[in-house]
Amino acid sequence: MSYESERRRFLKGALACSLAAGGLKLLEGSPAGFVSEAWAADAAKPIISVAKNGTPEAMTRATVMALGGMSKFVKRGEVVVVKPNIGWDRTPELAANTNPDVVKTVVKMCLEAGAKKVRVMDGPCNDPRRCYKRSGIKDAVESLNNPAATIEHLDERKYVEMPIKKGTTLKSWTFYKDIFDADRLINIPIAKHHNAARLTMSLKNIMGVLGGNRGNIHHDLDKNIAELNTVMKFDLIVLDAVRILTGNGPQGGRVQDVKAMNTVIAGTDPVAIDSYGSTLFNITGKDVPHVLYASQMGLGEIDLKKVKVMRVDLA
Repeated sequence: MSYESERRRFLKGALACSLAAGGLKLLEGSPAGFVSEAWAADAAKPIISVAKNGTPEAMTRATVMALGGMSKFVKRGEVVVVKPNIGWDRTPELAANTNPDVVKTVVKMCLEAGAKKVRVMDGPCNDPRRCYKRSGIKDAVESLNNPAATIEHLDERKYVEMPIKKGTTLKSWTFYKDIFDADRLINIPIAKHHNAARLTMSLKNIMGVLGGNRGNIHHDLDKNIAELNTVMKFDLIVLDAVRILTGNGPQGGRVQDVKAMNTVIAGTDPVAIDSYGSTLFNITGKDVPHVLYASQMGLGEIDLKKVKVMRVDLA
């Protein structure tokens, strides 16, 4: 099915999906502007959108559109930093890095919303140039042929010390300065297994903008991940679950550890998104210690019964 036909199908069903997410129906003859108590209560919940069974571009567009469109998050003339996971010297088929088509689509949507500049960046664990190239993300961004969209390597001179006011073991850490200078921050992690943190999704993707010896963060890793996320907040999160890595993460390397889920999840609540992402691995957010810590610190909602999940099936 083409993207355009998927888009038409999505637009046709978007309202029904939104209402059905809360178990609600639009009744014929309801007066304009009528809002029931049930709808009002549902609207107060954190919202995430989940798209399945389409191309990576169609699913990415559908999830953001369900939240109100990219113009809700990016305004004309703004500078946007996009932070995928480009940590490993792996090809897209191995699901160690964010899907390049998901990244390209988010960048394209930012430009369509009128962004002045969209800067894609990460701090890889393997050789940065090989990671950017082999992940497919460098070529995907550059294929837009738009000087306003750039993929950049991090500059070691640009890290700044930031206090972690709620830190217990870490009282401060260095963060990449450009993320604080940007008007908007968009987090595009991939959902995958992690041998030390159990899973890595939106909360742990913060590691790529940290300086210093990141190995030291692995002492009391789960609490540190949660506490580091108190320093900065992303304006939008788009979780790539097109293919997930089910074992030997975060680096992977075996096709047999990869499972096609054909799913993209979006929202602004990192705990809710990671909690939903955990279900793709047949566990809950409470089974992932850093997600549980983040919930306890008030960084988001871990109980999916208290989250409005808007589902879009593009099949």
